[in-house]
Amino acid sequence: MTAVLRVLDLDKSFLKGDKRVVALQGLNLDVEEGTFLTVLGRSGCGKSTLLNMLAGLTQPTSGRIEYRGRPVSGPHHDLAYLTQHDTLMPWRDLQRNIEMPLEVRGVPRAERAEVARELIQRVGLAGFEQHYPRELSGGMRRRAGLARMLSAEPDTFLLDEPFGALDAQLRAELQTELLRLWHGSGKTVVFITHDLEEALLLGDRVIVLGPRGRVLLDQEIGLARPRDLDLLRVDPEFVALHRRTADALRAGSTTNDSRKGAA
Repeated sequence: MTAVLRVLDLDKSFLKGDKRVVALQGLNLDVEEGTFLTVLGRSGCGKSTLLNMLAGLTQPTSGRIEYRGRPVSGPHHDLAYLTQHDTLMPWRDLQRNIEMPLEVRGVPRAERAEVARELIQRVGLAGFEQHYPRELSGGMRRRAGLARMLSAEPDTFLLDEPFGALDAQLRAELQTELLRLWHGSGKTVVFITHDLEEALLLGDRVIVLGPRGRVLLDQEIGLARPRDLDLLRVDPEFVALHRRTADALRAGSTTNDSRKGAA
C-alpha cells in the first residue's frame, strides 16, 4: 500500500528556560493510505507533538514529514485536525461552525449550507442547527467537531485524544460513530490515545511510543470488523494483543522512570 504520510528521522526539541527538552528523537513512521492508525503512549512521550507536526502547525528541529511525497511545511487542506480541546467558535451557531471550512474555501452559501445540514444529520444533531456551543453538551460539541472536520472533505484525519474527557458510555457511542463515518471511505486516520482498549478497538495498526517518541511496538491489528469490546475481551487474539501492547507500555514506563532516577 502507498504511504500517504511519512516521518523521516524526526527530531523535535524545545527550549524551557535555559534548558533544551527533547520531545522526539529519531522517529521514523509510514502511515498507509486508507488505514486507521492508533498511536498509544503515556503522557509526555511526544504523541501530541507528533500530531502537531503532522498537521503542519509546528516544524521539526531536524528530519522531515512528507504528505503524498511533498514536505509538510504548514497546514494543508487535505489534513484535518481534531484536537483534545473544543475549538468551536462560540459566536457561531452549530450550522455556521460546520460551514466554516467551506466558507474559508469560498464555497457558495447555499452549497455550504446544504453540506452542513447533511453532516448535522449524519452525526445525530438535527434540530440543533441554531444552537450555540454553550448550549450544547460536551458530547454534542464533540459530534459537532467531527462534523466540522468532515465538512472540509479531507483525505486524512488527525485526532488527538478526541474522546478522552467523556464518560464511558458517550465515548463508546462516539467511537462507533467515528468508525461508521470512516469505514469504506478510503480516508486515512491517525488517532492519538492513552487508552489501550480504545487503541485496539479502533485501529488497523497500533504503535506504542515510549520516551522521546521511541517506537516500542508496531503491531497490525487483524481483528475482524465490526468490533464489540465486550465480545473482544474474551477473544484469545484480542487478549494476546492486549498483553503484548500492555507489556510495551510497561517497558516504556520503566525506561522513563530509570531516566528520571538517573537525572
